Amino acid sequence: MSSQLGNVIFIIWRESVEALLVVGILNTWLQQQADPQARRTGHRWLWSGVGAGLLAAVLFGAAILFFSEQIDDEAQELYQTIAVLVAAVLIVQMVLWMKRNGRTLKRDLEGSLQRAADSSSWWGVFVLAMIAVAREGSETVIFLYGTLAAGSGGSVLMSSLAIALGFALAGATYALLQVGSRVLDWRTFFRITEIMLLFLAASLFVSGFDHLVSLGYINAPPGKLWDTSAILPDNGPIGGLIAALTGYRARPDVVEVAVMCVYWIGVYLLFARFAPAQVRKPA
Repeated sequence: MSSQLGNVIFIIWRESVEALLVVGILNTWLQQQADPQARRTGHRWLWSGVGAGLLAAVLFGAAILFFSEQIDDEAQELYQTIAVLVAAVLIVQMVLWMKRNGRTLKRDLEGSLQRAADSSSWWGVFVLAMIAVAREGSETVIFLYGTLAAGSGGSVLMSSLAIALGFALAGATYALLQVGSRVLDWRTFFRITEIMLLFLAASLFVSGFDHLVSLGYINAPPGKLWDTSAILPDNGPIGGLIAALTGYRARPDVVEVAVMCVYWIGVYLLFARFAPAQVRKPA
């Protein structure tokens, strides 16, 4: 339970910081405008877009929960399993997207803002803010649903406390990152959390395929390949945390090992193919 709630905190924390980054870039650009009337108008459209994005994410989450309540138990298990696997795929996609676009994100956003300001079309500010917040919020909904479906569930109170703690940590982290690179810079933050997200996606993939095996959609050969439960059991406090964060299994079967191998090979090939190469600085 504690490891599952830890994943909830991590997801809320990471996704909220990313949303705050985008909103912070938009807000900072607006504050630098010389015309006070333009600043006031831009801020009204900015925060209206943020509110619309939050509302869209809440409605999306409500729709997912409503649909899951309308189906029977067997279909609900399959639905939750699919949600786990979709969450894992989206996490990998998000990390890959940030890897490709993170370096130019600020410049691209400011360019879009400048075009909106030049044409006096503040709808552009509204749309940018709404899409940014709705995207991060919708991803968070899917990640949370998949993470909770992969675990054993938990009380509403504990989950709510974990979500609140995630938001609080996100606000504190954003404030810390705003201080500057003397403490923690954005590049280091995203590099560390991207690695953690890839391990979390691996854990979700293993859990998703475990569910498919238990539902009878995949026939796993009998027997375990090895047993390290005497060294690090995956149901203990430490092993359980590692299992939830990375997909570690003390007694894995063929399917679990195959899924883990295919996942990491696929991640390596994706990043080698689509991630940008390091830019070599001139001497």
